[in-house]
Amino acid sequence: MVKLFRGRICGDPYIGETKPSRCPFCGAYEKIIVEAKDYNETFDVVLNEKDRINSQKALDVEISNSEFYFCAAEMTNDEEGKQLFKALGKVEAEHASIWEKILKRSKVSIQKSDKCSKSYKTNLKESHERETRAIKFYIQASKESKNQRTKQIFEALVDVEKDHLQFSKD
Repeated sequence: MVKLFRGRICGDPYIGETKPSRCPFCGAYEKIIVEAKDYNETFDVVLNEKDRINSQKALDVEISNSEFYFCAAEMTNDEEGKQLFKALGKVEAEHASIWEKILKRSKVSIQKSDKCSKSYKTNLKESHERETRAIKFYIQASKESKNQRTKQIFEALVDVEKDHLQFSKD
């Protein structure tokens, strides 16, 4: 029987017979996905100044990473690399949309970037550095967060970004 599921991090709906192991939109783990009837998360949160600053920085990080990955997808000289970077760009753009909702901002368009290489290996190295910085920042931001919702998002994104880091290690 087909069911409707939602990820607690991005809130996006997914139709399927079973709960996916990862959110197909933001990459959050299965434990964060629920049947839509059980979804009760909100993006309408009150942020203190530190949470607002960290949420804005998270938005900036995700936009920058998404732009980098889309550039790498277009420029990389490796076909599998093109597909990997395209997928990562979509996930990072979804992460940006989460922070836009939290910050109550309109959707930012992802700009075309030229800050990538034609070399797959060079782009993987840059990817590794970007993901390492994002993980470090998200861990710190989750510790600093006084808002349970932003803390939940920061913590979930640490896991997702660690998955991304694995691509550059492999």
